[in-house]
Amino acid sequence: MWQVIGQDKILSLLDYSLKTDAIAHAYLLVGPRHVGKGTLAINLAQALNCDGPELPCGQCRSCQRILEGKHADVTPIGLDSKTEIGIDDIRGLQRLANLPPYEGKCKVFIIDDAEYLSTEAANSLLKILEEPPPRVVWLLLAAEEKHLLPTIISRCQRLELKPVPSEQVQEVLVNSYNVDADKAKLLTQLCHGRLGWALSALANDDILEQRSQRIARLVSLLTPTSRSLEQRFAYAQELASQFSQNRRAGTEIIEIWLDWWRDLMLIKGGCQEAVINVDYEIALEEQAGGLSLSEIKGFLANLCLLQEEISKNVNPRLALEWLMLNLPRRESPKH
Repeated sequence: MWQVIGQDKILSLLDYSLKTDAIAHAYLLVGPRHVGKGTLAINLAQALNCDGPELPCGQCRSCQRILEGKHADVTPIGLDSKTEIGIDDIRGLQRLANLPPYEGKCKVFIIDDAEYLSTEAANSLLKILEEPPPRVVWLLLAAEEKHLLPTIISRCQRLELKPVPSEQVQEVLVNSYNVDADKAKLLTQLCHGRLGWALSALANDDILEQRSQRIARLVSLLTPTSRSLEQRFAYAQELASQFSQNRRAGTEIIEIWLDWWRDLMLIKGGCQEAVINVDYEIALEEQAGGLSLSEIKGFLANLCLLQEEISKNVNPRLALEWLMLNLPRRESPKH
């Protein structure tokens, strides 16, 4: 049984492909982080190796071993804490791909964060996709499809996972996970249709705690102090270090900033009902009161530009220092 929620068209297509033995040798699963790409990849790996009557059954030995990460023929790799997926990673998969399945019907290779393949790794993968070995399926997962080689995209069957509607996310949280209405509303707003993020935050309190810490730091940068510029540059250096050690963590911080400044713009425009950070409305209203709409819109545009430039591998420290210089400066109130 498929575990992915809100992707009915994709599941119907895969069901048909499995029944007609028309599975592609490579799939590109595209969509925001936490939208369900990883769950779909595991489910498809299960379906390709399932021994039950319904694919995937989720109950047979193969399905269970794949879910536990113990199946010899299902190999996942990803960015983890690195800044890119290197040539050695792909060469290792290539060696495995040339061997027959060991305990299942089909070898499945799952490459998460495929947009972070190095140039050499991408070219090596391309050669494999051009001459695919038998009984091997490649699953490439990407949140930023535009950073993949067009030739790699053209050799995969593309499946786009779209954000789940808010009503459906909230319904799942309340009915399937017994979440109270207020917390379900908060998680629904914060997850942007990425049910996986909401479920992770539900299971791990550290995620919301980390968000609170990041917001507190963000708010402090707009608080007038005698050393505000020095603090901002120190924070830029800290964020740049995050990007060099863990791109995903750095990207998440920028996403929190984008949500925050979008909320400031909405409050300034009198659209409080559309605010994402519903648990910080008082702080948002206070901050919005000290900024003009043009300042908010200007900085929001700068944030979008920063997000785009960092995805192109510009120097994170220079880009973030530029952002800090353009952060609106509130003067200390006169007594």
